Amino acid sequence: MNKFTVKSGAGFAVKPRFPQLLAVSAAALLAGCSMIPKYERPAAPIADQWPATSGFTTASAQAQPAGANAPAVAAADIEWQAFFSDPKLRQLIEAALRNNRDLRIAVLNIEQARAQYGIRRADQFPTINAGITGSRQPNPNGNGSITSTYTAGLLMPSYELDFFGRVASLKEAALAQYLATEEGRKTAQISLIASVANTYLSLLADEELLTITQQTLATREESFKLSKLRFDNGVASELDFRQAESLTEAARASLAQLVRQRALDQNALTLLIGQPLTGDLAVALPVGKGLSDAPLMVDVPAGLPSDLLTRRPDIRQAEQQLLAANADIGAARAAFFPRISLTASAGSASSHLSGLFKSGSYGWTLAPQLILPLFDAGRNRASLDSANAGRDIAIAQYEKSIQTAFREVADALAGRDTLGEQLRAQQAQANAEATRFKLADLRYQNGVASYLDQLDAQRSLFAARQAVVQTRLAQLQSQVTLYKTLGGGWKEAPPEEALSLKASRQLSR
Repeated sequence: MNKFTVKSGAGFAVKPRFPQLLAVSAAALLAGCSMIPKYERPAAPIADQWPATSGFTTASAQAQPAGANAPAVAAADIEWQAFFSDPKLRQLIEAALRNNRDLRIAVLNIEQARAQYGIRRADQFPTINAGITGSRQPNPNGNGSITSTYTAGLLMPSYELDFFGRVASLKEAALAQYLATEEGRKTAQISLIASVANTYLSLLADEELLTITQQTLATREESFKLSKLRFDNGVASELDFRQAESLTEAARASLAQLVRQRALDQNALTLLIGQPLTGDLAVALPVGKGLSDAPLMVDVPAGLPSDLLTRRPDIRQAEQQLLAANADIGAARAAFFPRISLTASAGSASSHLSGLFKSGSYGWTLAPQLILPLFDAGRNRASLDSANAGRDIAIAQYEKSIQTAFREVADALAGRDTLGEQLRAQQAQANAEATRFKLADLRYQNGVASYLDQLDAQRSLFAARQAVVQTRLAQLQSQVTLYKTLGGGWKEAPPEEALSLKASRQLSR
C-alpha cells in the first residue's frame, strides 16, 4: 500500500498538503468575528461629593493625632509599611501576610483561575497527538477473508474553526475571571492588614482599660476597708458599707470581663496571623502598653467618589466579573451559528504491521464537519437568556459594590470629622470628674459631704476614664478603616522586600 487518500465528509478527494491546511485553518480562525456585546461601564449610582458632617466642617483637622502629616498621594498609593509606623505592628502584619490561611486561599484561587484561562486559551489552537492504530474486519466481498489496516503518525482531533468567536468568547470570560481573582486577592490583603491593625489597637485598649480597672479596684478596696472599719466602730451606717462593697465587687467583675476580652482579642490576632504568638511574635504583643503608645498613622485624603472605581480592588473585581458575564453572552450568541470542525491525520498506513514504516506508505486524511443547529428544544435560546440574566446580575453586583464602598468611606469620614471633638470633650469630662472625686473625697473626710457623694463621684470617674479609652480606640480604628476603604494596603512591597517575603512563604510551605 503506497499512499492513501480518504474522501472528506463532502465526498471529494483532497490533495496531500497537510501543512498548508493548518496555515489556512489558522488564518480562518484569526478572521473569526466576535459576538461579545460592546462593553460600556455602568454609571456609578453615587453622588459626586462625599456627604458633609453637619456642624463639623472643619473638625477633621482636630481629629488628627499630633505629628500626623497629610501627603499629596492617594491612600491606594501609600504602602502599609509607610502608613503604620509601629515596628511591632508591622512585624505582626508581615507574619499575617506570610501565614494567614484566607490570604493563602486567595492566592491559590489565582493559580486555579490562571490554569482555567490556560485551558480556554489552548482551545483556540489545534491539538496534535502521535498515535498508532490498527483494525481488522471481514472483507465486504464475502469471501471470508480479513482486511487489516494499520496506521501511525500525527493526529489532530476535532478542531473547531472559530468563525463566530465562540471559543474566543469563552477565553475572554476565563481571562476576566482570572483578573477578578487577582483583585480578590488584593481585597483579601487589604482586609487582613486592617483586621490585624484594628485587633492590635483593641489589645492596646484592653491593656489600658485593665490598668484603669486595676487602679480603680485598688482604690475601692481601700475605701471598702475604711468603710468596714467605720461600720464596725458604729461611725458609718450599713448603707454606706454595702455601697462600698457593691462598687468593689463591680470593679472586680469589670476586671474579669476585661481579662476575658483581652484573651479573646489575642485569640483573634492569633487566627489572623495564622500561627501561635510565640518567640519573636510574643515580643510584638502590646503587653503593659496603652493607646497613648499607639502608632501614628498618616492622614489620607478622601479624594472624589469617582476615584473608588479605579482604587478599590473589590470594585475592579466586580467589574471583571461583569466583563466575564458579558463575554458569556458572546459564546451563547455564537451557539446559534454553524460550528465547523476539522479532524485530520498524517503518517504512514499499511495492510501489514511489518510494512507500516516502509518507504511509500505515507498518507493523510482530512474530515471537515459543519454542524448547523436546527432543533434543540430551545436549549440555545435558554443559554442566551441565562447569559443575559447573568450579565444583569453582574451589573447589579457591580453597582452595589460601588454603593457599599461609598457608604464605607462616608462612614469613615464621618468618624474622622466627629471623633476628634468627641475625644476632646470626653477627656475634658474625665479631668473634671477626677477633680470632682478629689473634692468629694476631701469633703467626705471632713464630714461636709455624705459617703454617697464620694461613691457617685468615684463611679462617674471610672466611667469617664473608660469612655476616653473607648473613644480613642474608635478614633484610631476609624483612621485604619478610612485607609482600608479608600483602597490602601494592597500596594506591593519594594522588590527586595517582595523577594524576601516570597522566600519566607516558600520556606513556610
